[in-house]
Amino acid sequence: MKKTPMITLFNIILAGCLVFLLFFYEGPKKSQPASGETASASSGNAKDIVSKNCMTCHGDQLQGGAGPALNKIGSKYKQNEIENIIKNGKNGRMPAGVISGNDVTVVAKWLSEKK
Repeated sequence: MKKTPMITLFNIILAGCLVFLLFFYEGPKKSQPASGETASASSGNAKDIVSKNCMTCHGDQLQGGAGPALNKIGSKYKQNEIENIIKNGKNGRMPAGVISGNDVTVVAKWLSEKK
């Protein structure tokens, strides 16, 4: 019973995998926030903040989609009402805390001017 060639081949493959892992594998990239975390532009630029956090549901031109249109939201809500919706969510469809910190005020002010 000769099992030596099979064991040797297995050892060579295993050693190759270990060499690859040690020298070439860098692990997962941290470019996207982990699930449950919110992205924050923190740049103070409302358009950038909205493009990173809101356009998936509200559309690239704020025309609406899965979420309502925001391109004329300022004619319906005041800045403080928009801030409240961003912070606390609304009707179970708008999740709370998509944007946080000072970014909430920056975005709410910008959206309140959309009439």
